[in-house]
Amino acid sequence: MAFNIAIDGPAGAGKSTIAREVARQLSYIYVDTGAMYRAMALYFLRAGISADDEAAISAGCEQITVSLATENGEQQVYLNGENVNGFIRTEEVGKMTSAISVYAPVRAKLTQLQREMAYTTDLIMDGRDIGTCVLPQAQVKIYLTASVLTRGKRRFLELQGKGEPCSLEEICKDIEKRDHRDMTREISPLKQAKDAVLVDSSDMTVEEVVERILNIVKEKQT
Repeated sequence: MAFNIAIDGPAGAGKSTIAREVARQLSYIYVDTGAMYRAMALYFLRAGISADDEAAISAGCEQITVSLATENGEQQVYLNGENVNGFIRTEEVGKMTSAISVYAPVRAKLTQLQREMAYTTDLIMDGRDIGTCVLPQAQVKIYLTASVLTRGKRRFLELQGKGEPCSLEEICKDIEKRDHRDMTREISPLKQAKDAVLVDSSDMTVEEVVERILNIVKEKQT
């Protein structure tokens, strides 16, 4: 049976950065679930389907296949056989992704695909409901979090580096709102799985968090 690692946590906790590095050191596949949702959002945008047309979105799920591959050390996302890496990071796709992710058929479609990958492949997967819903049988579950202020500062520095005007106070308010939305949504809310290990990265470096998770994995494998 494949060995699976599930990392859940709020926005800005560093899940993707940590998961990529842990996967690299273990030679596991890293599954970016957010990219898979973005690929589906791209399909609906191209098809001219409105974000509030639940019936059309539900029907469209049957026409979609999303897969991942690693090429030259980078994850590639395929939508119905087309590499869409260059199209899924736009603001338009991001907004559509947020809108469609609340629909049960969308989540069910991707949960099925993600479970199929996990059944045959040693992997690490991050998201909001991986340990609680997608991979409840994962051998290692991590709930990675950090304070709102820490996450806000990280985002602030990221935007500053891009030359974008931003306010730390407003960023922190947005993070709090997103946390509330993620934790109170009706379908697959964000929460720590009962058997997940809590890792608070507020006062930890990336290297320290990676080492902590690698040690947890080693303990489970021995």
